[in-house]
Amino acid sequence: MMKNAENQSLGKLADSNCYPGSLDAQKVAGKIVVCVSTDPMVSRRVKKLVAEGNGARGLVLIDDAEKDVPFVAGGFALSQVGTDAGAQILEYINYTQKPTAVILPTEDANDFKPAPVVSSFSARGAGMTESILKPDLMAPGVSILAATIPSAESDDVPPGKKPSAYAIKSGTSMACPHVAGAAAFVKSAHPGWTPSMIRSALMTTATTTNNLGKPVASSTGAAATGHDMGAGEMSPLRALSPGLVFDTSAQDYLNFLCYYGYKEQQVRKVSGAARFSCPAGAPSPDLIAAGVNYPSISVPHLRRGKPATVARTAINVGPSNATYVAAVEAPPGVTVTVSPDRLVFSRRWTTARYEVSFGVADGAGAGKGYAHGAVTWSDGAHSVRMPFAVNVL
Repeated sequence: MMKNAENQSLGKLADSNCYPGSLDAQKVAGKIVVCVSTDPMVSRRVKKLVAEGNGARGLVLIDDAEKDVPFVAGGFALSQVGTDAGAQILEYINYTQKPTAVILPTEDANDFKPAPVVSSFSARGAGMTESILKPDLMAPGVSILAATIPSAESDDVPPGKKPSAYAIKSGTSMACPHVAGAAAFVKSAHPGWTPSMIRSALMTTATTTNNLGKPVASSTGAAATGHDMGAGEMSPLRALSPGLVFDTSAQDYLNFLCYYGYKEQQVRKVSGAARFSCPAGAPSPDLIAAGVNYPSISVPHLRRGKPATVARTAINVGPSNATYVAAVEAPPGVTVTVSPDRLVFSRRWTTARYEVSFGVADGAGAGKGYAHGAVTWSDGAHSVRMPFAVNVL
């Protein structure tokens, strides 16, 4: 009795998830099939092939995962909905004698709002070390019309049509060329800038609000943090005139290796610098935040009553006789002090060093875990935003 009941339960699970071999072709043929996705091992493509292979006219997939990522179904009608809408569809099916459905053709969504949104598949931070805020920034990577190798799969090509040399693609493989193109664009205007200066310009001028004027959200609907979007969505035109840049030198990267735990001899061999010496205090992941001139800040250990201080050096790439004033977006319960809070540049290409101190007092309202904010320098014409993340212990 127990075995039969278990088999029946497994059968229902397989049917509802559209496992290969689970559907009855006689019942499915000519109908729209509704599938759930309680088993992540069965992909959308497999579900589509199972329904189509059994003669279904279409498929409604109930799944929150990858709902924000378009799916190319060729000539087969497929629509994906979230669990809330899916619950209504299932209720309609269960309480209607002869339920009917229509899947309408796909339409272009012009001026879609809200946008941008951090997609569900986008990599989140931290990276290989919590002392460097990752990701750096975000770029368009969903529903991108891209060149592709024409598909040889008949399922991907509508009947009577030839395989296309273009396709709608999503992923970091689409965001990456956007950033590479933006970097080349900035390089064309500033051929003397180093790669890290270009990265800095893209990061410090990135936008953190969507086309509704509200903070960029993650795919869950919550406000995106620095671990979701980095500095924000890149804005190539603004990056042409960032005002200030933060140049991460080769020495910074070698010091990073020391702080991270590589031996001095290993760094010398990799770099070819026979006289290189690791900085005092290495190895120490906590010193990475202070020892690498990065255009963002991450403090992995902020203990109550023990402030942490990080230094940065800015280069003026804007006009001469510029004065920048600091403004702080501090998370609740965390004190953030910038010293000095004014940077004065008499000429272009001059540098200025400043320190940012973070603290949490005993009894302060800061909860444990990461808190996010930013330090923004402004001279009235430029806005140089440096995001930070601090892990309150």
